[in-house]
Amino acid sequence: MDKRTLHDEFSNIENDLKQMLLRLSEMKSTVESLTEKNVHLEVENKHLRSRLMELEKEASATSSGKNELSKSRMNLEKIYEEGFHVCNVYYGSRRENDEECAFCLDVIYGERK
Repeated sequence: MDKRTLHDEFSNIENDLKQMLLRLSEMKSTVESLTEKNVHLEVENKHLRSRLMELEKEASATSSGKNELSKSRMNLEKIYEEGFHVCNVYYGSRRENDEECAFCLDVIYGERK
């Protein structure tokens, strides 16, 4: 191999290496950008999950608070739903046309102590 060919070959290799270095640099930049985005999304996901857990706890506390009737109040509710009064004003009498009675509802769902 003569000197000129050797020199040309080195120049070609040098150009190839420069192009590869440029490509590697671009790839590194892309990976860094993706990594930053990934970290940001992980943090956001963590915050959203914690907020979702808070909302679920609030929802379960709200729903369990409404449905918590004592056993005796649940029995009164059942009798009321069967069409009878459970209030002290009309106790035991049939509710006409299944109309609601404010006194009965107060006995069943009124302030719980």
